[in-house]
Parts: sequence; C-alpha cells; structure tokens
Amino acid sequence: MNLIRAAFMILLLVLSALPALAQDDPLSFATIERPPFATTVNGIPSGFSLDLMNAISIELDRPIEFQFYESFSDMLSAVEDGVNDGAVANISITSAREATMDFSQPIFESGIGVLLAKADEGSPIWQALLTSDFLFLVLLALGVLFGSGMLMWVFERRVQPYFDRPIRDAMFPSFWWALNVVVNGGFEERMPQSRMGRFFSVILVISSLFVVSIFVATITAATTVAALQHNIDSINDLEGREVATISGSTSADFLNLRDINYIGFHSPPQIFEALDTGQVEAVVFDAPILAYYTTTTTSDQETQLLSRIYRRENYGIALPPRSPLKEDIDRALLHLRETGVYDQLVQQWFGNSSQN
Repeated sequence: MNLIRAAFMILLLVLSALPALAQDDPLSFATIERPPFATTVNGIPSGFSLDLMNAISIELDRPIEFQFYESFSDMLSAVEDGVNDGAVANISITSAREATMDFSQPIFESGIGVLLAKADEGSPIWQALLTSDFLFLVLLALGVLFGSGMLMWVFERRVQPYFDRPIRDAMFPSFWWALNVVVNGGFEERMPQSRMGRFFSVILVISSLFVVSIFVATITAATTVAALQHNIDSINDLEGREVATISGSTSADFLNLRDINYIGFHSPPQIFEALDTGQVEAVVFDAPILAYYTTTTTSDQETQLLSRIYRRENYGIALPPRSPLKEDIDRALLHLRETGVYDQLVQQWFGNSSQN
C-alpha cells in the first residue's frame, strides 16, 4: 500500500510540474520585414513591434524567438494553423481577421497614408499649353488668318493702296491686316474699298468675336484642368493616377472601396522602388511605414507625405483562436504602459510624430 501511495504522489508532482516546464518553453512568434515595426539590425530582430514583444516576454518570464515570413498571408496563416504562438508586426485589427484569430489589446494606433513623388518644378500652365492639341489649334488659327489676309489681297489689291503690292511682298502685310481685324477690329484708314472686300471684312470681324471667345475659353479650360490635376491634396485626387499599394492589404481594401485603380506589389521595398523610378505617382499604405521611408531613404526622388491619415486602424498582436496567452499578454501590455516602457519604445522608434 505504501508503494502505491508513493507512486501516486510522484505522479502528482510530475503532473503539477508540466505546466511550469511548458511555461519555460520559448515563445515562437511570426513576423515579417516591415520597418520600423519589424526588421533586423546586424542580424538581430528589431523594430517597435519586436522590441515591444521582447518586453512582453520578459514580463511573462518566457524567452521568445521570431520567425520571419516572406508574405503577410503566410505569417497570418502560420498563426491560424498554430505553427507559431502568435504574430507581431504592423497587423491591423479587422473584423475579417477577428473571425479566424484572436488579438491582443491594440499596440499602436495609426491609419492609411498617401506618399507622393514630387512633380517637377515646371509650370502646369505651360505643360497644358505645350501639347499637340493646343499647338495644332494655334497653327490652325494662324493659317486661317493668313488665308483671310491673302483673300483680302485678292479683293483689294487694285483699289486699296495698302494691298497694292506683289503677292510676295503682300504676304506679311495681308496677314498683319487680318490679325488686327480679329484683335482690334481693323484699321480705319485701311477700310476695304471693293464690294467683296467689305463683305468679307464684315464677316471676318463678326466671326472673330466667336472665334476669339472660343480660343480664350479653350486656353482657360486647359490651364485650369492642368492646375487642378497637377496638385494632389487628398485621396480623391488619385483618380486616374498611377497608384501603388500592397496586394491583399487593408490599404488595397480601402482603395477598392473607393474604386481607385492601383498596381499591387508584394512588399514595401517594391512599391518604393516603383515610386523612385517613376513607375507610379503615389503610394497608399500604412502611414508610419511611409513616414519612416521618407526620413530614412537615400533616394534622389523627392517625396511628399500628405498630412491627412485615412481610415484610422489599430495594430495588434495576432494569436491563434482561444489562445491561453491572450490574457497574460494583455496584462503585460497594461503593465508596460503603466511603467512607461511602452512610451519609451514609441519615442525611440517614432519620435514626437508618433501615432498622428
């Protein structure tokens, strides 16, 4: 009997020790290259999200290991399938993701931003005027004036001293006469003398009122449209532009809802390269990542980050459904906020412009 009792006590001790042994196992967290949230510095995992997760692991008294994935979907699938204990990076908390996994309390508040390649310093007015359509219109107007002047030379060359000259010498004076008729109404001292000349000059003066009005209206419309298209002040101005984002991201969903066409890329380095090389005019993606790029890039391409943040969203730590870590991680996050560690990490990685 004593032997059975001793074996039973040993079994109880082993069973009670199993949770403690499991508690000492390293946490395995999936992540992806997304500076400044997750990256590697000299081969060491770093970034705001990874540093925060390291601080949480200390609170939990558990070592932690990070596994980098090539794509966002692969990282999230690893969490859903239980391959990793969780995932951390710039993971937006959405209703669709909440349906297949759990999330911690929010670790960062941000939203979607718009990064632009600065246009050249050329005036949008000149860019509108120096087009093939506008140049064709100008040449057509000059041709009509020249033809009108030469027709008046035919009517007036024997009765009006101004037109009484050989055709070779009459080309520019005739053109000049027609130009002044259209612009100024003509020369009083060079009033047509022939019946056909007077009839034609009246027709020319009356029609010029409409022609000049149409010409001025065309220039005004072209320059106004060019000035409006030259500036991008909001997400609404991206219509018809070459826009880039990450395929399958919340930014892509945002553009789809607004019916804005875009080019989907696999990773942020690809969209930034497309912006640098002029393949796209704007990048729509997570605002903190765009801001980090503008402050750290060595590219010759000047960029501008719009100040407005679209569709505010929270980033969280993704966990498998019904994860036993959720409550412990939330408690650790609260403690890090209370002790100021969280604020120190925010200041370290984002400075005073954080969570704008």
